[in-house]
Amino acid sequence: MVSNILYYKGYYGKIEYSAEDKVIYGKLIGIHSLISFESESATDIETEFHNAVDDYLSYCEEEGIEPEKTILMED
Repeated sequence: MVSNILYYKGYYGKIEYSAEDKVIYGKLIGIHSLISFESESATDIETEFHNAVDDYLSYCEEEGIEPEKTILMED
């Protein structure tokens, strides 16, 4: 099964490919904050997604704010 959705620590990321820039990129979905990630390699995109989630959670902890929880709407 092919999917462009990643999951990690309660967060979902949607990935896409830019032929113009030759880069795979994505953003967390289901939250209001804009958290993005990218990679030139399909092999590394999941690691970059994990790093983005971890960085977001670390930032929230350092700032003493509650991280947003994922809210997904079903079709």
